[in-house]
Amino acid sequence: MPAIRNVVRGAAIVSIACVPLWCFTPAYAGGRGGDGSRGQTQEQGNASDDGTLSSSVGVIVYDRSKNGSGSSVGPVTPATAWTPPPCWYAPKYTPDQLKAYLEPIWEAESTGYEWDAKQRDRYVNGHPYKDFNKDKAGKGYWWDSYVDKSFPPGWDKCNEPIFWVDKGNPPPANVPNAVTTKILGELAYKEIRVPGTKVSLAPADKTKVNLPTWAWLDGAEFKPVSVTASVPVLGISATTTAEPVSLKIDPGTSDAETYPASGVCEITNGHIGEPYATGRANDTPPCGVKYLRSSGNGSYQLRATITWKISWKGSDGAGEPLPDGTFGTTQDVVVQEIQSVNR
Repeated sequence: MPAIRNVVRGAAIVSIACVPLWCFTPAYAGGRGGDGSRGQTQEQGNASDDGTLSSSVGVIVYDRSKNGSGSSVGPVTPATAWTPPPCWYAPKYTPDQLKAYLEPIWEAESTGYEWDAKQRDRYVNGHPYKDFNKDKAGKGYWWDSYVDKSFPPGWDKCNEPIFWVDKGNPPPANVPNAVTTKILGELAYKEIRVPGTKVSLAPADKTKVNLPTWAWLDGAEFKPVSVTASVPVLGISATTTAEPVSLKIDPGTSDAETYPASGVCEITNGHIGEPYATGRANDTPPCGVKYLRSSGNGSYQLRATITWKISWKGSDGAGEPLPDGTFGTTQDVVVQEIQSVNR
């Protein structure tokens, strides 16, 4: 009865009370800083020496100490239709914890006799598991599904029944989205935070019609950032790294020209654009914009968007590129007519 099972699982995610040593509440080691970022933070599922899991919430520890920080940081948007996994499977219960989770559901009889009987047959009566695998305590874990806590499309697609995996063994090959270094790398993608893209302009406060305006970004702010995701009970991890590769300028009006014409300023030697220097007023800026019409009594909304090249590397040596990500912000640009002097 998949529909009933999903209802039960959804209820467990949202409202079920914590069982001993197993609480469905995030544990943040580093806390949230005043700038809205976190350093060494975690959603964890650590195991003690006897194999007891101390908490859940994805059984994933996120190390964000090398992530972007500051008040202007934000998540990247994939440049393609790709999205991180909305749900996945990972260790969730010891034998005693699975018993503590399932028996109250069966006793409540809210899911119907037929469903409860099938569950008891599966996990208690030996078809295929006997007495919640208590004889294997400390030798493995019960795996179940986890979902992205924002509940994106597809969050309810991980509906495989809870299954057992011995320590040191891979999960069944026919189970999709069982946690691997690849899954960890993809989940870490969503945790990446990159700095905002307010560009420096020359002229700075106000520019003139038909005057090339130089644009650049502080290279010190635009360096690679990374997030590492790990599953301590499995001893696997993956680090996802985002590296800035280009800046795209959208002047905020069609009455403008960009430098270069594509509006895309490639990052060269760690620099994005080039600061204006005295005496170069007649030079063409390597990165910039020229407005062809005054902004009148208002301003144009110049949008600066950085493209980030993103990839992951796993503790097992695996790794591959992920879709590029983008993040941009807007800023006001006042454009005035050039005043001529009549004599």
